Amino acid sequence: MSTDLDRAVLDYLSHLGVERGLADNTLHSYRRDLRRYTAHLHGRGIETPGAIAETDVLGFLGALRTGDSEHPALGAASAARAVVAVRGFHRFCLREHLVATDVSAAVKPPRPAARLPKALPLSDVEAILAASGEAGTSLAKRDRALLEVLYGTGARISEAVGLDVDDLDRTEGTALLRGKGGKQRLVPVGSFALAAVDDYLTVARPTLVSAKAASPAMFLNARGGRLSRQSAWTVLAKAAKRAGIATEVSPHTLRHSFATHLLDGGADVRVVQELLGHASVTTTQVYTLVTVEKLREIYATAHPRASR
Repeated sequence: MSTDLDRAVLDYLSHLGVERGLADNTLHSYRRDLRRYTAHLHGRGIETPGAIAETDVLGFLGALRTGDSEHPALGAASAARAVVAVRGFHRFCLREHLVATDVSAAVKPPRPAARLPKALPLSDVEAILAASGEAGTSLAKRDRALLEVLYGTGARISEAVGLDVDDLDRTEGTALLRGKGGKQRLVPVGSFALAAVDDYLTVARPTLVSAKAASPAMFLNARGGRLSRQSAWTVLAKAAKRAGIATEVSPHTLRHSFATHLLDGGADVRVVQELLGHASVTTTQVYTLVTVEKLREIYATAHPRASR
């Protein structure tokens, strides 16, 4: 038998499909989540939207996380998706004057656990850097300079390929990076990166410069134009393969490794924030989780009473 609650859910799904134009797959997910929600409410004897209380919504979230005989426990991301569907339904009921208040407003979707950035061991980074320039050609020297700059400054790939020759002060050992939203930051460049850049600018770059249209770009492609982001990705992927690195390596992996290695070496998180160009230290603090994991691993293997 159809209840007022069931009819309200059908009206909401129709609203999503017709007026909001949600994709079929998204609509299917909403329908599945709300079907489970209404079953949960019917189990509590609730048959109208107005009879739902905040405790019922919280109870549903708890049921999602613990599971039951018919449903496995959901992870934070899947449970959050279901809560979003439920909150959307309650907002719809409020707009349609089916209820006086939105009892789901204070129920927040669970936050997924922070995904730890993947950082490479220093030995793997060094192997990649060595492999990038082993051919000794002009392009190999460019590749070595590019990857040294990426790891040596923590630059995003767009910032690295966006460098002009004049952006790097080889005397002061600094580089001007242009980040997100047009923000600029001046970062130090280490001696290894400076040496690779010097070798590239002195020996290799003059052979790549186009006689027709000289580019101010630091890193040039074989035709004398600015190296693209996709080509820079390929440079790193090939170097990692030559170095025998089995895991997938991206330019962001070098950025993660830069931050993690700095923190492992004792750098303050706010200094790393400035170097990475993060607007908030909260964004940078995910890297501190990596170092805590490393400390825990060392403790577990080194302390005589860490485990039985």
